[in-house]
Amino acid sequence: MKVYNFSAGPSMLYDEVKAEAQKDFFDYAGSGMSVTEMSHRSKPYEAINAEANALFRELMHIDDTYEVLFVQGGASQQFEAIPLNLLKAQGSKADYLVTGNFASKAASEAKKYADVYVAASSKDKNYTYIPKTYTFRDDADYAHFTYNNTIFGTRFNAVPQANIPLVTDISSNILSEEIDVNKFTLLYAGAQKNIGPSGLTVVIVKKDAIGKHLPICPTMLSYQIQADNQSLYNTPPCFAVYMAMLTLRHVKKLGGVKAVEAHNIAKAGLLYDFIDNSALYTNKVAKEDRSRMNVPFVTGNEELDDKFVKEAAKAGLVSIKGHRLAGGMRASIYNAMPVEGIKTLIEFMKKFEIENK
Repeated sequence: MKVYNFSAGPSMLYDEVKAEAQKDFFDYAGSGMSVTEMSHRSKPYEAINAEANALFRELMHIDDTYEVLFVQGGASQQFEAIPLNLLKAQGSKADYLVTGNFASKAASEAKKYADVYVAASSKDKNYTYIPKTYTFRDDADYAHFTYNNTIFGTRFNAVPQANIPLVTDISSNILSEEIDVNKFTLLYAGAQKNIGPSGLTVVIVKKDAIGKHLPICPTMLSYQIQADNQSLYNTPPCFAVYMAMLTLRHVKKLGGVKAVEAHNIAKAGLLYDFIDNSALYTNKVAKEDRSRMNVPFVTGNEELDDKFVKEAAKAGLVSIKGHRLAGGMRASIYNAMPVEGIKTLIEFMKKFEIENK
C-alpha cells in the first residue's frame, strides 16, 4: 500500500533524495564510509558542509552580507538565541507578532532577556487569521514574526513593515516560496519540514548583526562563534546536513524555489477548493491568510473526526490528526508531498463524506 505522510514534521522527503541517500549509505563519494560515521573534520564532510551552504545561498538568493549557519537545538532553541544575540543590552526592547503557538513561545522565551511588547495577536480567534494592523516601537532592537503557522494553518501574505531589524521563523515554509532575504536581519528554520530530517536548524543572519551578543550568551548559542567556525565549532548533525544538501540539489533540479512555489500553490488550491465546496468539511482560517503548507479542517463532530483519522490511516493517509490545540485534522503538504497525494486524500474525503452523511 502506498503511504502518504501528512505529518507536520518530521515530514515527507523526496523519493529521489531517499534513494540517493540509500545508494550512498555504505560508501559516500568513494570514502568507504557512511556520512553517519564520518569525521566532521574530514575533507568529504567539509565538502558536504560547503555545498549545502552554497546551495542555500543560490536557491534563496543570499548574498555575502549574510552568514548561513547550521546549528542544532531546533527552531525552539533560537527563541532564546535570538534575543541573546540581537539585544543591545539585557532588558532592552523586542517586539513580537503572536499569531500561533510557536510565535507565542518565541515571545515567552524572549521575556527572560528583553522588554517584550506584543505588537499584535490573533489569539482572540484561536489564531485563525493574521493581524493586519500593528505598530512596532521605533526603539526596539528587533521585531519578530512567524511566517507560517504550522498548527493553525495561517501565513503572512506580505512581510510586515518595520523600521527596525526584522526577524522571522520560516521553519514551515522555507524553500516552499520565494522570500526576499534582504528584508530581514535574521531568518531561521528547523529542517524537518522542507529541508530534510530533524536535527538541523538553519540560521541566515546579517554579518553586521553578529558579534554583539549579550555577555550571558552561551558559547554554543553565539552566532559569531558559529560563523567563525563555518558551523563546525563542535560536531554538527552531519547526516542531517548531508540530507539537506541532497534536498537542495533536488530542488535546484526541479527548477528552484520559484518552480516549487508554483507547484505548492496548485496543490493547496486543489485541497482548499474541495473543502470549500464540501458539505461536511470546514477550514476555519480566514481565506486570505490560509497556509499553503498546513491545511487544518474539521467535520464539526469530534467523534467523526476521530473516525476520519483512523480510516484515513488504514487507507495509507497517515499522520493527518490535527494538533491538540486545534483539533480535527491537518494535512501538512510540504514540498515533497506530490500532487498524487493530494488527489488521493480528496478521493478519500469524498468517499468518507458519502458514507457519513
